[in-house]
Amino acid sequence: MKKRGKLPWQHPKSIKEEPKAKELLEKIFNSPSYKPSIEDVDFLKSDETRGLRLQLDYLKPELIMKEHGIKHTVVVFGSARIKEPKTAIDELEKIRRKLEKEPSSKELLKALKNAEKMVEKSIYYEEAREFGKLVGRAGKGPHDNTLIIMTGGGPGIMEAANRGAYEVGAKSIGLNIQLPHEQYPNPYITPSLCFQFHYFAIRKLHFLHRACALVVFPGGYGTLDELFETLTLIQTAKNDPIPVVLIGKEYWSGLIDFKLMVEEGTIDPEDLNIFTYKENAREAWSYILKWYEKRGLSLFNDEGGKK
Repeated sequence: MKKRGKLPWQHPKSIKEEPKAKELLEKIFNSPSYKPSIEDVDFLKSDETRGLRLQLDYLKPELIMKEHGIKHTVVVFGSARIKEPKTAIDELEKIRRKLEKEPSSKELLKALKNAEKMVEKSIYYEEAREFGKLVGRAGKGPHDNTLIIMTGGGPGIMEAANRGAYEVGAKSIGLNIQLPHEQYPNPYITPSLCFQFHYFAIRKLHFLHRACALVVFPGGYGTLDELFETLTLIQTAKNDPIPVVLIGKEYWSGLIDFKLMVEEGTIDPEDLNIFTYKENAREAWSYILKWYEKRGLSLFNDEGGKK
């Protein structure tokens, strides 16, 4: 086929015809209206396109998880502030050395008390790490993505659970969130399964979309937010029942008086059956397995936990 010359629309208007052609075209090229929608960041971030951003925030992780063959997740929540034992002890010793020089410092005395609490709670880091290993070894082995650990992707308890899976060669998921102050993902998440969300709502959706169990270690506002959303969804039958395990009865019963809520009539007695207390990783994993066994269901098939 004989190659033909440029078509009329393949070159700009001649400056012989219009001396200002180049200047006028530059103004057009620089106008936001001329940018393709997909390349116009200001347009994509406008109030009017929020619905599209919500869809995209959901769709990208969903497609990637499908590509990896992920059917079920065991979600682990807990404080980002809880550190591994060695780090917690090192920080406690640093404060003690400072106190030797400033024994009357109220600020240091307060920091000492907090550091001592963090050393006590560091046991939960190791339990979350062990739990990650247990889930990572489950099913057909580390390379089986049917069942996989999912966390919020940050430090502390989240890091520990991802770390446990990593240490046995299993993949794990991290759902990070964009914050005004940057949250770094912990280094133990499988790189191709580390996501960053803009909307908390979509992140929460993904936490429960494939969840077959929820294990909650001691934590603060964020942990409580995720826990109570899950309890509410199960209580109202918007979500199918799943095992919900609170690790550390002393912490949780001291923090929340669920029995008082029953006595006050704000929840029903049977609502206390939505969750259970356990003290360590092995107890939690054993409870989850038995929970499914009693119902004749399996965590390790491709049918979403059906018989």
